Amino acid sequence: MKRAALYSSASKSGSVSVEDSRLPDALVPEIPDSSLPLRQRVRRFISAYRVPLLVIVGLLAILTGAVLDRGLTEPSPVITQRDIDDAVRQSLEKTPLPAQAARASAAIQPSVVRVMGYDHPTETQGQAKSRRKPSQTPGKSEDEKVSIGSGVVITENGAILSSLHVVSGARRITVTFHDGSESAAEISGVDVDNDLVVLKAKILPDDLQPATLITTGDLKPGDDVVAVGFPFGFGPSVSAGVVSGLKREFESTEGKRVLSNLIQFDAAVNPGNSGGPLVNTKGEVLGIVTAIFNPVEQRFFVGLGFAVPIENAAAAVGISPF
Repeated sequence: MKRAALYSSASKSGSVSVEDSRLPDALVPEIPDSSLPLRQRVRRFISAYRVPLLVIVGLLAILTGAVLDRGLTEPSPVITQRDIDDAVRQSLEKTPLPAQAARASAAIQPSVVRVMGYDHPTETQGQAKSRRKPSQTPGKSEDEKVSIGSGVVITENGAILSSLHVVSGARRITVTFHDGSESAAEISGVDVDNDLVVLKAKILPDDLQPATLITTGDLKPGDDVVAVGFPFGFGPSVSAGVVSGLKREFESTEGKRVLSNLIQFDAAVNPGNSGGPLVNTKGEVLGIVTAIFNPVEQRFFVGLGFAVPIENAAAAVGISPF
């Protein structure tokens, strides 16, 4: 019997067939991933782990939805009035607010002036007093009558509102501004019915600051007010109170004048405050202090002061402040 050949027959040329030249898979060398481009490596990774990756993405989507749903459904913390009060109290403890009268005074004082009237032939409404000074000219009296009052600058060109009785009869008038500068002044207008005078200083300071005027249409009894002026020459002095009444009428103790439509207030004022401003808590001028009610001869404050509304006062200088 003929034995089978152990080897396949070769071609005459000695070449090996393609099928026979293949090696087993275990013997085929694997190309390392690092030799492939990044994009191809990522695709191979996704292709190899497609199912686990889909599971992970699904879980992340579920967790994200749960977190968002919880954030939308849970109510925000409720801020109570107590929380607000505590925050305000802590803020005020760190930086206390200035008093209303202090704010008003700071706003109006740059516009307030001291008014002096000299050489009165007679005392004017109890405002004048005698100053003893050596006579420098023959025949001149050694007693010089001096009246003291207040005023407020209301225009940029230096118009000063004051009370007429402060300078009535004075032969010489001076005003002292907030910066301490002094100037001679003259009368440029009068309103006898409202006891008002308009003064014009001959020399104005460079930093002149006119006051802000405000209508009294919304003014009510009980509203806070501040008076600034030079009582008995001391000042500028500040006093605070409230509006006691509106549309009041006042007759001087001498019976020389009757004023109407006045603001009654209880901020302390004395002789020398006349002509000064009565302001609100913002320092806006509501009126011009004109009188105090006093049933005794000593002429000290008993709690009733009166001011001409700023509407009447502005008319004295021919301007409309509103």
